[in-house]
Amino acid sequence: MVEVKSESKRHKGVGKISGRQRVTMHDIARVAGCSQATVSLVLNNNESVKISEQTRERVFEAAKSLGYRRAARPTPSVSEKSSFINGPIAFVVDNLAASPESVNAFDGVMQAVKSTGNLVLLAETQNDPDLEPKTLQHFLDQGVAAIVYACVFTREVEVPQILQDCDTPVFLLNCFSENLRFPAVIPSDIAGGHTATNALINTGHTRIATITGEPFMQCASGRTVGYRNALASADLPYCEELVVEGNWLPSSGYSATQTLMALPNPPTAIFCQNDRMAVGCYEALKEMGKSIPNDVSVIGYDDDEIARHMSPPLTSMNLASRAMGRWVVEQLFHGPMGENRRHPLTKLECEMVERDSIAPPRMAKPPG
Repeated sequence: MVEVKSESKRHKGVGKISGRQRVTMHDIARVAGCSQATVSLVLNNNESVKISEQTRERVFEAAKSLGYRRAARPTPSVSEKSSFINGPIAFVVDNLAASPESVNAFDGVMQAVKSTGNLVLLAETQNDPDLEPKTLQHFLDQGVAAIVYACVFTREVEVPQILQDCDTPVFLLNCFSENLRFPAVIPSDIAGGHTATNALINTGHTRIATITGEPFMQCASGRTVGYRNALASADLPYCEELVVEGNWLPSSGYSATQTLMALPNPPTAIFCQNDRMAVGCYEALKEMGKSIPNDVSVIGYDDDEIARHMSPPLTSMNLASRAMGRWVVEQLFHGPMGENRRHPLTKLECEMVERDSIAPPRMAKPPG
């Protein structure tokens, strides 16, 4: 099993994004020894739930010690609220439980509407061709202000006809349509794959492998393109033997790492295209007696919660799920709209969260 380090007495696992500390409610919850929901209630001064004074004090003390700063959210006056869009916003996703990204995107929408007074309604369709149109029709009948049509995996979609025929604003999250009729936002996976690979190159690695996701998925193909671009930019050769297909699960990261390390000239660094495959990668390397990052550097993708608890904590690319949710709300209230206009596809860059799983290869270290 992958060893997990306690972070109750150290804050290193909080991580750095582009050289600055990024403190979240997850971090405060770990230090305070309570749930994230409790932290949210305490920091938002929500007294609808009875929370002991001792717990409240622990949360405030943890937030203070970590240097947590809340973003200022001005509360609109009654007159200001009247100019806002009336009605709830419907968030319709194909699969909510398959990965945390959908939950994070929904959370981003929720964060963004705190100052607007709008409600957000949530529904999961599970890609059911009968359930999806019924769900969308229900929300349209309820007079929602907008519909956010979201996918768990980045992909091109054929927007349901019911949404093409309605007058309600529609936004595509983590998906896009060929005709670009609707505002759409996706992560910039090519840039993310380039950034992840380039971080390993800048550390001194020249023999860099990647464990991909399923290649028919746009996120996997995009991250692989970014990987290849980074190698080309550094004048490093692309070697097919260093690219092993996985399926996003820890077991595939485990088996792919075994394949890579069995090569006559194994890699000194591995770019896992999601954090769950990195979990399997860690296990395989440790079973071989390899030290991370002294023998092999590893970088992940998605910045899942588990990345902070791995030993050593995993450097990972932060998927912009919450930012995509906030972008949708920003477009609803302030973006250009129009039935006949084409909307350029928006791609949000993912930032690297620096932790302890990357180091120069042994050969690149100075003597002594």
